[in-house]
Amino acid sequence: MSFSRHLMALCLVLLSTVARAENIVEYTTDMRKYSGYHNFYWDEGSGRVLLQIDMFERELLLLTGLAQGLGSNPVGLDRNQVGESRLVKFQRVGNKVLLHQVNAHYRAESENLAERRAVEEAFASSVLWGFEVLAQNDGSTLVDFTPFLLSDQHGIGARLKQAEQGSYSVDKSKSAIFLPRTNSFPKNSEFEAQLTFSGNKPGKYLREVVPTPTLVSLRQHISLIELPDREYQPRVFHSRSGYFPFMYRDYATAIDQPLDQRFIYRHRLEKKSGSNEVVEPIVYYVDSGVPEPVRSALVEGASWWSQAFSAAGYKNAFRVEILPEDVDPLDVRYNVINWVHRATRGWSYGYSVFDPRTGEILKGNVTLGSLRVRQDFLIAQGLLQPYTDEAVDTAALQAMALARIRQLSAHEVGHTLGLAHNFAASAEERASVMDYPAPLVSLLGSELDLSNAYASGIGAWDKLAIRYGYGSGDEEQSYLTKVIAEAGEQGLRFISDPDSRAINNAHATSHLWDNGVEPLAEFNRLIELRRYALENFSGAANPTSAPRSDLEETLVPVYYGHRYQAEAVGKLIGGLDYDYLYNGAEQNSYTLVPAERQQQAIETLVATLSPEFLVLPEQVLQLIPPKSYGYERTRESFPSHTGVAFDAVALAEAAVGHTLSILMDPQRAARMNQQSARSSEIPAFDTLLERLTALSLNSAQYSGLQAAVHQRTNHVYIQYLMLLASNRNAAESVRAKAQLQLAKFQLALGKRKLFGEDAEGYSAHYYFQAKRIESFMRGELEVKAGDIKAMPPGSPI
Repeated sequence: MSFSRHLMALCLVLLSTVARAENIVEYTTDMRKYSGYHNFYWDEGSGRVLLQIDMFERELLLLTGLAQGLGSNPVGLDRNQVGESRLVKFQRVGNKVLLHQVNAHYRAESENLAERRAVEEAFASSVLWGFEVLAQNDGSTLVDFTPFLLSDQHGIGARLKQAEQGSYSVDKSKSAIFLPRTNSFPKNSEFEAQLTFSGNKPGKYLREVVPTPTLVSLRQHISLIELPDREYQPRVFHSRSGYFPFMYRDYATAIDQPLDQRFIYRHRLEKKSGSNEVVEPIVYYVDSGVPEPVRSALVEGASWWSQAFSAAGYKNAFRVEILPEDVDPLDVRYNVINWVHRATRGWSYGYSVFDPRTGEILKGNVTLGSLRVRQDFLIAQGLLQPYTDEAVDTAALQAMALARIRQLSAHEVGHTLGLAHNFAASAEERASVMDYPAPLVSLLGSELDLSNAYASGIGAWDKLAIRYGYGSGDEEQSYLTKVIAEAGEQGLRFISDPDSRAINNAHATSHLWDNGVEPLAEFNRLIELRRYALENFSGAANPTSAPRSDLEETLVPVYYGHRYQAEAVGKLIGGLDYDYLYNGAEQNSYTLVPAERQQQAIETLVATLSPEFLVLPEQVLQLIPPKSYGYERTRESFPSHTGVAFDAVALAEAAVGHTLSILMDPQRAARMNQQSARSSEIPAFDTLLERLTALSLNSAQYSGLQAAVHQRTNHVYIQYLMLLASNRNAAESVRAKAQLQLAKFQLALGKRKLFGEDAEGYSAHYYFQAKRIESFMRGELEVKAGDIKAMPPGSPI
């Protein structure tokens, strides 16, 4: 290299050094300054946000969120959604600043610095970003924060890919800072950016909601938040307390103590000295964009929690207000109940922003799907059919829908207070809003009554749970032990998601969307209600201004109204009853469901496979035409094989598939095998299969549409036998019994005369099934669960 080039390179280095060392005041001349937790500057000319960092190695909270959502429930990128609570710190290394995420899951709670360092060095951390120093003075450093703000910190692209909507990444040329919601406050600094993601081959959900699906623009919000002081006192977790566990592993614990430390998530709530008044109440704010009368229902439902805090010994500890117009819903200082619009109905969520060091809740953030209220109204439409020639009165329908919204508001706020689901509460006189309630509709003579569809007010379990999480006594551990003991004395049980949610779960008491202490009795009551509603279904279920073809969607929740109580009945089969016991408990670890109840449950569910149960009344079939022009079938419509015509058989196919998914679940089948081996009185899985095969071969009693439905039921049953026989995750004994049943089915069909006169089509049906089984046995037929038509979504109600 020539001397001149050496000199030029040296000059460039010196100029670069000077630029990096420039004074912040000089560098930011003519820029708009935002003062607060982190001072930052807005450079209008270049569209940059420059962040001033005054303290390094100080831990703080980094939070992401979405100010503008996608509007698609299946994808799940909602307005005012908050992301992971990340513990971070800025580190200065030469001319670079690193944003470093601390690994808070593994730690040593010790005064010994070397002991803490040993754990820190044993587990990886994450450097989230690196910044070049622009200017500095008096211990402060200025960096360009813009590239970080314009990057996908919320995981939007990953979520789109996971939802099979295409491969998308940030298009920087179409992304920019969103200044109206970028500001700094004394304890938090808020930044927002309009991010545009570009991609190709967009999935159907993107095509439904994005005007140009290859370009998806959302607003990402990023917060830098000061951590609270260390005066907060964590509270120990108990499996029966009803709270989510906050966990970390402490390598400084004594050898005879557990490594894994478990506490609960909760808000900080303190009493004033010598008073039941609180130092600072917990205040929740309802989104001002919620229309009436829903807004008032949300306020009222969320306010129920004040009853629980009063029962825990607090005065004026909890209240609900409307969010002021000038407040950003993503501001960490405000607990917010957000009203979220999507293209289809979907789930609501209660999420907490928390201190990763302690589990202290800093912000409760609820997102409520706006279409939920319409689903309850639709259910009431199909039952009450209010649109007669007389004056239309929908007051009872609206009352039921609003009663559900109150309960939903309380439920999701409960999550943000730290509470988990309690799916055993419906068996204890609606003891908790943390259950998933089914509408309790009563048939009184020839009238349907919705007045008691949903409970009003907080439940007995909820009050006890708040006492555990927020109440206090002279000695904390004694107080908590007493509260847990009181739950047992009052007969209040807590069973949550892992033991309740899946269709194959074994818990005999804890279910979703059920009612009552006795699943069988409630199921029989629901079946009678369903029969009455189907026999009386008419055009009065919908407004006269609606297309006649829309009656199909109103009929869906009526026809499938038994689906969730059927799941509750199914859990009796091969079922257990148990609690979350600790080792000093005196009672048995679990009990098996008695053989008689298991057999009753089998009989009850098998009855739902009969054509008599599945076939719609003829007057209902004649009522529903093909879709009107300008309207189309949706995910809320019945399944169909018949094109534009209403399919009277496919809707039964889906119902049969649901029942058989319960009866023939591989894990339930394995439990039946083991339980019947322990007690000959308990129904065996092969006995159940023999019963189902006999019903499939019994063709003499059916004709017409009932015969067509019986044949489709047989098809679904054989499909489930094949699914079991080929399921490598199923127990060997379960697969063997399914294969044997297929062989028996094939043998029985081989002995039948399948050719000759057959008005009902059974010869063709059985011949087809025989060849199908033969192909499967030879390994030439691959079966999938998706081969069977599915019901439209039931959840969420």
